[in-house]
Amino acid sequence: MIEMSGDGPGSSIVGDEFRGAVRMSETLRLTRQGTIAADEIDMFYELYTLAFDHLKTLAFGRQVLTRAEFVAQMTDDRIWKYVAWTHDDEPVGLTTLTRALHTVPWISPDYFRANYPEQWSRNAVYYLGFTLAHPRLRHQRFVESLLRVALAELEKERAVVAFDVCAYDERVLRFGERIEEFLGTHPGATFETVDHQSYSRITFG
Repeated sequence: MIEMSGDGPGSSIVGDEFRGAVRMSETLRLTRQGTIAADEIDMFYELYTLAFDHLKTLAFGRQVLTRAEFVAQMTDDRIWKYVAWTHDDEPVGLTTLTRALHTVPWISPDYFRANYPEQWSRNAVYYLGFTLAHPRLRHQRFVESLLRVALAELEKERAVVAFDVCAYDERVLRFGERIEEFLGTHPGATFETVDHQSYSRITFG
């Protein structure tokens, strides 16, 4: 869980002015959009499967959306998409973020309403759906750059941002730890783990 503090309303536009956030590749441009065009869905789904298909055999709980679920998210304008594009208009990074918590079927909006009433009353409770990068960019500071762009707006809103991470991503990719590290540059932000779900097995014979 991340709580952000800051001043003023959040910006509603992300454009070429954020190129500098991705220092390793100035040719990238970032956009924030509500929906992905129908003729681009296949391209985005290919990127999604390239980034996440390995989790099908590495995580006990299902981590990968079906194609139908993915399409539903890409066409739902209540879920913001932060997209990194190459100069050839190829998407190479994607972060999803929403404050319409009922669009995330595996979380309980009632939990957030009860535990963060002040932020809830301002519609300032968000869920970070997923963040992915093309494998060729995965081991650079690229993911952090995408997240930095998304979270910068929420800091001004003094928002609460929640996300979940499977054990593999936490242990191997250090996803939560990396977020906590770059939040060190935000003196108004606090980071804490608020819940766990364990998976067990029983073996006979």
